[in-house]
Amino acid sequence: MASLGQITLPRAPSLQKSLLRRPIRTPIRFNGRIASVLTNAGSVKASVSQKVIEEEAKVLVGTYARAPVVLSSGKGCKLMDAEGKEYLDCASGIAVNALGHGDPDWLQAVTDQAALLAHVSNVYYTIPQIELAKRLVASSFADRVFFCNSGTEANEAAIKFSRKFQRFTHPEDKEVATSFIAFTNSFHGRTLGALALTSKEQYRTPFEPIMPGVTFLEYGNTQAATDLIRSGKIAAVFVEPIQGEGGVHSATKDFLQSLRSACDAAGSLLVFDEDPFRNRTFFWIGSGNPLVCSAAIAVFDKVSKPSFLASVSSKGLYFKDLLVKKLGGNLHVKEVRGEGLIIGVELDVPAGPLVDACRDSGLLILTAGKGNVVRIVPPLIISEEEIERAVEIIFHNLTALD
Repeated sequence: MASLGQITLPRAPSLQKSLLRRPIRTPIRFNGRIASVLTNAGSVKASVSQKVIEEEAKVLVGTYARAPVVLSSGKGCKLMDAEGKEYLDCASGIAVNALGHGDPDWLQAVTDQAALLAHVSNVYYTIPQIELAKRLVASSFADRVFFCNSGTEANEAAIKFSRKFQRFTHPEDKEVATSFIAFTNSFHGRTLGALALTSKEQYRTPFEPIMPGVTFLEYGNTQAATDLIRSGKIAAVFVEPIQGEGGVHSATKDFLQSLRSACDAAGSLLVFDEDPFRNRTFFWIGSGNPLVCSAAIAVFDKVSKPSFLASVSSKGLYFKDLLVKKLGGNLHVKEVRGEGLIIGVELDVPAGPLVDACRDSGLLILTAGKGNVVRIVPPLIISEEEIERAVEIIFHNLTALD
């Protein structure tokens, strides 16, 4: 039996098929009570998942509009819900689960380290933290590493580093550069500093006043950015080389190099905020305790291999080519774009109905942009067979857009 909180479910993969074939009498434990229910698959869902959803509403703050699915287990690129229905995961925890679910090397690293030492704080030295930092320094532009718990915390740290850097490099000046540049369609996080760098007004408005001093410029407008950087008032420029939440828009190489040159000339810092590994490059964010660092080393040692990064690129191209081939003739599809395994399909109508229909058909994908972009961010280990299956599901559900 597999346990999900206080709900006990059969683990057998054949459960879904048997439920569809005939009614069965299923024991269900909820809040310590056991009921014998004569049911089929549909009413099991009402008895289990619906109860979980109802209980969630009573105890958690409602900050997210969740999909009505209770996920209970995963392996590779597959997820299972509480009733045993299988999903192909092309959301990967919003572009987080690089190795999918249950990777054996990651699992072994977590298990081994948990048995030794999990957390002691930064008051003390630990070996996994140093080993991970050495790997990151050796494989990147950086001389040193700062570990964080999340992307938004990394951006908060970058805000502080930027302003401290300006005061450190101009010790005699009474006023130093403290302002920031961000761009249209940007998303940098939900804490107050990172939120001030996020362009969507609906994210910022409920929490105003937020940190002042941020100017939003058109994404890709080199001249506007260069002119403002030259003013000498900019502590740092925050840019996403690929905007995920903003609708999967990619910056050109010329635009990013122009930002680099302008920042160097003016003494401003340039902060890249991007999803790790998805476009053949890598950058790492994680808290610094031994358990997390050991897990990170296991992941890093896999994804940093040139052959792995090359496979991300080739699978991304294959995914996009298939999408163009299968979806290109649909009148609602405006563009298929992206880099590596972060892919966007822009529509001329809201993407929500298509995302919902695909979920019902066993595929998990996301929306982005102004709600009219399908965002596809699978685990980086996705196979060509799974890519083909994902494209077929999207193709067969295009009628939801009508």
